[in-house]
Amino acid sequence: MIARRQQVALVLTAVLAAAAACQNHERQDSKHPAAARGFTLVASGDVLPHTSVIDRAAADAAGIGYDFRPMLSGAEPVVSQADLALCQMETVYGVEGDYSGYPTFKSPRQIARALAETGYDGCSTASNHSLDDGADGIHRTLAAMDEAGLRHAGTARTPAEARSVTIMKAGAAKVAHLAYTLGTNGIALPSGEPWAVNLIDPDRMIADARAARRAGADVVVVSVHWGTEWQDAPDQQQLTLARRLTAATTGGRPAVDLVLGTHAHVPQAYEKVNGTWVLYGMGDQIAGEMYNDQGARDDRGNESTIGRFTFAPPTHPGGRWRVTKAEFIPQWYDVDAGRIVNLNRAIDGGADLGELRDRIRDVVLSRGAAKDGLVMGE
Repeated sequence: MIARRQQVALVLTAVLAAAAACQNHERQDSKHPAAARGFTLVASGDVLPHTSVIDRAAADAAGIGYDFRPMLSGAEPVVSQADLALCQMETVYGVEGDYSGYPTFKSPRQIARALAETGYDGCSTASNHSLDDGADGIHRTLAAMDEAGLRHAGTARTPAEARSVTIMKAGAAKVAHLAYTLGTNGIALPSGEPWAVNLIDPDRMIADARAARRAGADVVVVSVHWGTEWQDAPDQQQLTLARRLTAATTGGRPAVDLVLGTHAHVPQAYEKVNGTWVLYGMGDQIAGEMYNDQGARDDRGNESTIGRFTFAPPTHPGGRWRVTKAEFIPQWYDVDAGRIVNLNRAIDGGADLGELRDRIRDVVLSRGAAKDGLVMGE
């Protein structure tokens, strides 16, 4: 009996010691962020549903509403495996049954659910089409995203929402998502609602990034709808703003950790600027037949990339979360099939798809990103 009690006591002692060690390890983890795990973030280009895209979603729904999931299925393996996935929702949502494409876009709200089910966690909503249906369009869009569980940044329904910071969890990190646009196609901001759409303002953008840090963000991601349409190379505004955003600091570290560009309709270069990755333009992830500024059909308008970045925790308290792997994945929206194609997985697509993949690769790497470690992923 005494031996049995001694055995029990020894087991209890071992269990308590293990628990104490575990608690001590957890306390050490909380004090030393390097013990936390890293995360992957993916981001993609504009979702721009032209009338043909809306018609495809209706056909895919077999007469019952609109189903955008099949056309997004080609991106789902990459998007769903990320810890955090961000998209660009370029259009607003219309009243049920009142939908339109170019030039004034109003899209079915079902696309929000499809994006969420594909694996996206949030979207930028600041674009030149944010006011295509006035303040009501913004309200409907954000309500549909809320219902789908899709976070959003760049437009707002109230002053309080405009002041708030969109922060999402990715592994052990808190990631802030901010978004801005170069304009709204000449449409004035709603009367009395100057906060409805975030417009590009370098001073404000940097102040917002610093506010996100104060709100607890470990990583700050800025989406910018900018650039010159149909131009492969970033324009002077993009280059100047990128340098300014990436040079800003707060608390001894950069104010911005990643810049995601959209709007140009074509893939543009990725570049490391002041130690921070800038994606000047990811192209259109979903769009109908595209016509350039010369009025000619331009297949580049259906090309895009997904950026994928692996972040590692700081090596010391208060340090920066570091990008340890940078990748881009070339995509193509097949207008005829109404499907996104991952060009690195379409190995049986023939020479044409190979040439398309290589053209996108050359543009993405055109500003020397390969020397900083950017690689083409799958």
